[in-house]
Amino acid sequence: MTNNDEKQVAPYGSWKSPITSDLIVGGTIGLSQVVLDGRDTYWIEMRPKEGGRNCIVRRDVEGRINDMTPKDFSARTRVHEYGGGDYVVAEGTIYFSNFTDQRLYKQAADGEPRPLTPAVDMRYADAIIDRRRNRLIAVREDHTIGGGEPQNTIVSVRLDGEDNGGSVLVSGRNFYSSPRLSPDGTRLAWLEWNHPNMPWDGCELRVAEVKDDGSLGQSRLIAGSIKESIFQPEWSPDGTLYFVSDRNNWWNIYRADQDGNVVAVREMSAEFGMPQWVFGLSMYAFENADSIICAYIEQGATRLARLNTVTGKLGSIETPFTDITYVRAAQGRASFRAGSPTQFASIVELDLVTSEIKILRRASDLQIDEGYLSVPQAIEFPTEDGKTAHAFFYAPRNMDFQAPDGERPPLLVRSHGGPTSATTTTLSLSIQYWTSRGIAVLDVNYGGSTGYGRDYRERLKDAWGIVDVDDCVNGARYLTKRGLADGARSAISGGSAGGYTTLAALTFRKTFGAGASHYGVSDLAALATDTHKFESRYLDGLIGPYPERADLYRERSPIHFTDKLSCPVIFFQGLEDKVVPPAQAEVMVEALRKKGLPVAYVPFEGEQHGFRRAENIKRALDGELYFYSRIFGFNLADEVEPVTIENL
Repeated sequence: MTNNDEKQVAPYGSWKSPITSDLIVGGTIGLSQVVLDGRDTYWIEMRPKEGGRNCIVRRDVEGRINDMTPKDFSARTRVHEYGGGDYVVAEGTIYFSNFTDQRLYKQAADGEPRPLTPAVDMRYADAIIDRRRNRLIAVREDHTIGGGEPQNTIVSVRLDGEDNGGSVLVSGRNFYSSPRLSPDGTRLAWLEWNHPNMPWDGCELRVAEVKDDGSLGQSRLIAGSIKESIFQPEWSPDGTLYFVSDRNNWWNIYRADQDGNVVAVREMSAEFGMPQWVFGLSMYAFENADSIICAYIEQGATRLARLNTVTGKLGSIETPFTDITYVRAAQGRASFRAGSPTQFASIVELDLVTSEIKILRRASDLQIDEGYLSVPQAIEFPTEDGKTAHAFFYAPRNMDFQAPDGERPPLLVRSHGGPTSATTTTLSLSIQYWTSRGIAVLDVNYGGSTGYGRDYRERLKDAWGIVDVDDCVNGARYLTKRGLADGARSAISGGSAGGYTTLAALTFRKTFGAGASHYGVSDLAALATDTHKFESRYLDGLIGPYPERADLYRERSPIHFTDKLSCPVIFFQGLEDKVVPPAQAEVMVEALRKKGLPVAYVPFEGEQHGFRRAENIKRALDGELYFYSRIFGFNLADEVEPVTIENL
């Protein structure tokens, strides 16, 4: 690495970086949804260079890796709009949801997919195989019903196809997830909940006997309520039902004994669960009846361990990773997705006998000198009402450059989406893009974020647009007071709910000098009345019931207070977004335009909620950098495609 005497002196923001937008979109894929089938390992790759296509990939016992999904298919469901649980594999045969038509398909090993469900607007997710009855069981979201919300149920679909889209097994509640069949096929467990709850607020774990004809008997409640969140029910190999509950403030692992009593396997101040924004999440799996391989989160970082189901003893499994999910296990091995501050997210296989770690696939094969990488520092800082908030701080780092003496770096505060979600420490080139150019980044896990217990998560109850904004503002002030950032050149950026926090911070506070909203919310009432079923009552818990508390929705909506907004904003928006429709951005842009504030609007044809296409990911990164360079007055080391900034 270059020493300080050999470094070039250049202002923060103007450092030349090898981490370009072309590098990011050209060499990075998304990885998720690990599945084990015999000795084979499967996962999904989201490929921006293929238009955001989801491809199922298989690594066989010989170590050969092959794409399983044909080029004109994409394994991606739209249940709850966010999807997940897109496929299941049994004895080499793949069953998956196809994105374009949302039909279920069956694909024999090395064969072509053939549809199992009709060409109507029914969507499927979170499937399991019931081999004993030659069917799969899945969550179905039926959009063929007119005059209201789609209907969510749990259905069975014959493995040779169903002309009617499947037979309903469970119905009557607003939402379902996680159907899980006992090893002997005699009992089905699942999660269910109703409006206005989200699954992390409260849901119920139910079990029913499976009759000889495949129908279900009367269900019984095992755990959960409107104030207790249940996550990831699983049957152990010996037929015991396990699950994760936050009844003690933390998502811990429990089981139901033969009498139906709930017993804690181990209680500790750590999270063995996460918010169910998507189907198919897994934080633990059975090596055998006595041994669970589990991931748990402490202070924002994930650890791997082996949990003895008999003694409750938790034995640490040393790995170099700080972010682990999609845990799957079998006797002698485990697979999962993992990453760290210096390692891209990867599909990993762990030998449980030798502790050998094997990387099966990396999100990127790019080799970047660690001299260009900023390693996050977990920080706690004071916020409102004497409380403490959490964040990861990334200082500027580039081994080729240093700033002039006395200069402080511009600061980019990142507000994650959700808002019930969390940021992680896995190597993200979209963060290193900024830090390697001399811009500090504060990635905030504001009150309401997960990974710190239910009490921390519930700080946002009735307080969205207040607590999250206060924490982002106080995080920026904390760094400024310590001389780690230039408060006069601070910006805030976020996507979706993070875009709302961004717009609220820019409107109702005077801390930031600019901001970027990626498909963010500006009108809360519009969001409450014009969004999809899964989130249609989400704001009841974050703000209050609508329209009963329409006053609060107006008070916290930036669109109604553009007179308070006095700094530049750039907007990025997918034009097919059903979660936050384009009007949310366009009305705000027009208001800023009329006010004479610098504003830029970058719409993307064909994109939904979040950007999946390589050219659009590149455009959003470079466009945001260009915008800040013009607003804060620093020169860029490389030319990027400019965006049109009105009123500048």
